[in-house]
Amino acid sequence: MLTIIMETRDNEAELAQTLSALVAGAVEGLVSDVIILDHGSSDGSPHVADAAGCRFCVEWDLGDIVRSARGEWLMFLEPGARPTGRWVDELLEYVSTSKDPARFSPSRIHKRPLLKRLSRRAPLEAGFLMRKRDAVAVVRGNMRLSDIANGRAVRKLATELVPAWVTIGNRPATERA
Repeated sequence: MLTIIMETRDNEAELAQTLSALVAGAVEGLVSDVIILDHGSSDGSPHVADAAGCRFCVEWDLGDIVRSARGEWLMFLEPGARPTGRWVDELLEYVSTSKDPARFSPSRIHKRPLLKRLSRRAPLEAGFLMRKRDAVAVVRGNMRLSDIANGRAVRKLATELVPAWVTIGNRPATERA
């Protein structure tokens, strides 16, 4: 029903966090597959992806990836981002009743630092959910996932997303990428 797609480069710990949060969706039958698009990782990212049963791609064409996704809906996430609460139930209902793209609500607990609040959010900071057929229609050339999500009008889901930049260990996730 839903394919998760992430881009990564040396995000082993972040991938593990995100993938562990997605287990509930797989158990409930919402998440059909996870695809990791690698940009030259030299850490254990491929092993984390393999252990979780993900497809780990080191060379790809985004159009081919989108067309090969098993789910009817695609969810783009940054490594380290984690949906919270009753996200599985909300997404099951949303994908069965809507056709519009959507983003998660920003976490109320994890606020952006003051100076970052003045700048635009990264296109995938709140995740991005869209129908596969719509993604197939917009993918062109050398696009990245953020290019697909950037500037699109979307609905906001009630479920919150812990953003990828939330501290992992002693360093913010964004310093690891």
